[in-house]
Amino acid sequence: VDFDNTQEAYKSKGNMELLRSLLVFRLCAIDTLVEKNKELMELTKKLFGQRIFEKIMKMTFYGQFVAGEDHNAIKPLIQKNRAFGVGAVLDYSVEEDLTQEEAEKKEMDSCVSEAERESPDADQREKKYKAHRQFGDRRGGVISARTYFYADEAKCDNQMETFINCIKASGGASADGFSAIKMTALGRPQFLLQFSEVLVKWRRFFNFLAAQQGKSEMMVLEQKLELEQLQESLTKMGFGAKDDIENWFSGEKLGLSGTIDLLDWNSLINNTTKISNLLMVPNLESGQLEPLLKKFTAEEESQMKRMLQRVDILANHAVEQGVRLMVDAEQTYFQPAISRLTLEMQRKFNREKPIIFNTYQCYLKEAYDNVTVDIELSRREGWFFGAKLVRGAYMYQERDRAKEIGYEDPINPDYEATNRMYHKCLEYVLEEIDNSRKANVMVASHNEDTVKFTLEKMNEMGLSPTENKVYFGQLLGMCDQISFPLGQAGFPVYKYVPYGPVNEVVPYLSRRAQENRGFMKGSQRERSLLWRELKRRLLSGQIIYRPVY
Repeated sequence: VDFDNTQEAYKSKGNMELLRSLLVFRLCAIDTLVEKNKELMELTKKLFGQRIFEKIMKMTFYGQFVAGEDHNAIKPLIQKNRAFGVGAVLDYSVEEDLTQEEAEKKEMDSCVSEAERESPDADQREKKYKAHRQFGDRRGGVISARTYFYADEAKCDNQMETFINCIKASGGASADGFSAIKMTALGRPQFLLQFSEVLVKWRRFFNFLAAQQGKSEMMVLEQKLELEQLQESLTKMGFGAKDDIENWFSGEKLGLSGTIDLLDWNSLINNTTKISNLLMVPNLESGQLEPLLKKFTAEEESQMKRMLQRVDILANHAVEQGVRLMVDAEQTYFQPAISRLTLEMQRKFNREKPIIFNTYQCYLKEAYDNVTVDIELSRREGWFFGAKLVRGAYMYQERDRAKEIGYEDPINPDYEATNRMYHKCLEYVLEEIDNSRKANVMVASHNEDTVKFTLEKMNEMGLSPTENKVYFGQLLGMCDQISFPLGQAGFPVYKYVPYGPVNEVVPYLSRRAQENRGFMKGSQRERSLLWRELKRRLLSGQIIYRPVY
């Protein structure tokens, strides 16, 4: 695959499209324009009116980064890209244009439970997993991810319907499509915060028990706790009589080997119980399992159930339509719950082929542990593992929040460490594919070195692109010099394809402009390749070039 071959890279683009790319990327490199982009768009709308504003947008930013207004309008672009070997991950990119105060109010209303309102400091909650007003606007410092704020259950139902339409559009547009969803669009985020805290506390309790058995220095999956010793410890700590503790580990396969590892331990948190019973945490001081919150209202219980039901409905639709579902990653205070819920979906729906894909953020210090633990679970239970690997979208916000509120920064120290983590996770998944052919991975990256690294590893392992186990992903309107040569060489490659009405995708476009500013300043490469191809065409007399497909 030659990423310098401009003729291959831009074969699908007419000259006007190349000129538009050059114009948009040039505009993205002008600081003042990017910083004031929202105000400038408003001014253009006022001066020229809605119709001309939409025309200007379609000739520039909207035309570059968005596929069309609805699922019918996007079909020609999807079919054209498909003809050049590039598939689509559909993403309906409409966003509310809230002020900061409105966003903060919505976040606080939806992340604080009834029990916390009545007695704010009564529960032993951790600062990281509580809502904080100064970080209530989750859009702050985030440029490449869409943000949903909870209003009510009806709004979540509407968002679920939007995702269902997106899944249907993916199924109708191609035989091998993907659709992207976000958990925070599907329910009240209070549940994600609380369930994340529960999962993290149980994991920490396991680490504490492993340390008691002198195993804290081992790799996470090598920490196998001796069952008898573990039962004695739990009895001594007052968590119950010996018989009660033995009942904890009396599941069908639990403890048969005489040891308990992290996956056995995780299975103690059973998703089939009453949901508020899920939110029980061990208290080391009292030796009791205690509810995370002093009380749950019936409404809170049903809100949590409805969130799980919506996720289940979407997965069923994906199966019916033959579409794969990508669950996007979000902030670290939501992510443990999002990952666990996605894992439960994988266990149920990935029995015969990979339908549900979880997203792993490789800028997190714990990324490798997360990938290895989830792959081991898929091995034991015999389902298809599906992963999308990204570097991550929330770095500045995560760092600021950790520093301000006072917990450990979850992000790798620098970009190089994140690169190493990405390649380490990727290599592990590729080895799993090589061993079992049951894992699948999307390398979602604009980094040419990462793509080359993947191709080299596939070559070494003899993994053929036609096996459809390793996919590549880039955003629409960016990095065509990576996507199209890969597609034409027979590799499964996909564009994240946003769509929606011009007015309602303005917040999305605003962020694309900001992301491209950093991207364009750091790399002149894409612009120089576009110029080179345009010059080549003009010099060879191709003043009017129309893609043939």
